[in-house]
Amino acid sequence: MPSQGTIGDRVRGLRLSRRMSQAQLAGPDLSDSYVSLIESGKRTPTPVVARLLAERLGCTTEFLLHGIEPRQRIDTELGLRHAELELHHGDPAVAGDRFGDIVKAAGEDNAMLAAHARLGMARALEAQGRTGSAVESYERLRREAAAHPERLADLPLTIALCRCYQRAGDRLRARDLGAHALAQAEQLGFVEGELAVDLALALVEAETGLPYVERVLDAAGPVTATDRSSEVLALWQASVTAAEGEDSALAVQLAEDALAAGRPARMALRSARIAMHWARITAADPEDTDLDRANQLAETATDVLAGFPAEKQEHARSLVVLSHVRFRSGDAESATELAERALNLLAGGRGTTAAAAYMVLAEIALARSEDAVPTLERAQDMLDAGVSLERDTARTWRTLGDLWGQAGAIDRQAGAYRRALEAVGIRVNIPGSTTSAVLAR
Repeated sequence: MPSQGTIGDRVRGLRLSRRMSQAQLAGPDLSDSYVSLIESGKRTPTPVVARLLAERLGCTTEFLLHGIEPRQRIDTELGLRHAELELHHGDPAVAGDRFGDIVKAAGEDNAMLAAHARLGMARALEAQGRTGSAVESYERLRREAAAHPERLADLPLTIALCRCYQRAGDRLRARDLGAHALAQAEQLGFVEGELAVDLALALVEAETGLPYVERVLDAAGPVTATDRSSEVLALWQASVTAAEGEDSALAVQLAEDALAAGRPARMALRSARIAMHWARITAADPEDTDLDRANQLAETATDVLAGFPAEKQEHARSLVVLSHVRFRSGDAESATELAERALNLLAGGRGTTAAAAYMVLAEIALARSEDAVPTLERAQDMLDAGVSLERDTARTWRTLGDLWGQAGAIDRQAGAYRRALEAVGIRVNIPGSTTSAVLAR
């Protein structure tokens, strides 16, 4: 049975395979010109007309509308939901494989289904940290959305690309995409919902569009969440068991329940990250005086992230942000305690978060006219553990360079600035003073 990509294609293919004219298919109820408009894609049949055409063409209404039979459709819906569960609560690599299987099964016959599964594959690549591959996939999907807006919306893809380019270190491209997405959001006038939260998170990571970010935070209100991971996993397993028993409808419903159970936590975690980044930006601005708001948001982020054991790294990061806010507010004792809590939580782990914790302790030592060199050496040791082409790494190296300068270690300052440039893919071999000038631009 033909199953071309559009309703019009399927109507025409089935009609020709039945050796029917447009007038014969139209019958006494429709006009042959209306059938022609449907086949050319200029009209979409109403449910009543779709049922009538399906009867005359000898197929199901489900097939005519979607290109697949009811059982195929429900199995595909189940596959999509299990792939989503893998993406949010399981293994992103497995999720990518599941989405890929759906793309292969859909082929060219079900363009919309294939497009959404390819979007899932791009999200899975991003979740695995394969940012370059994710960018390529999102860019292809964005071109497809421009050519076929009925398949995919442009705004979620623009937001995803803004996020990915920022994490890859291309800040200018990220800000351009963020501005484009923000213009669409402002035109539509929405500040609530998953799309608004995703946009706010991408914008605050790129340090742009902050007035919109604040409106989203205000609209979200107090952020609270409960870790329902065990409930999600139980429902997911029940869905798998139902599918094995060939009760596909029940399996789909259980998978829907599992996704719904995890949604509030996903929203809360994103909102907590927005709050954390907003507080970080405020604390880093020497002229910003809204430290009370920064303290409140950093505390909120810390409280939320503490409730999710799987978010240990982000929890430690929020503690470092809160520590820096407290230091800026003049509470060095609390700042010290929070930085040490972050290091204890990381349990000897290396990377930018541990380095940032040591740098807060170094700032405190410098403010007290104490020797900060040992602490700065620990911070540099945390960063030397690996090379990552990410904006966060570059920012941390740059801050370390500033602190080495305050400590009077000019050579080490130049070295840290050099590493900041290398973290965003710029290889340099220039004197420290020139490096400082490059970074200041």
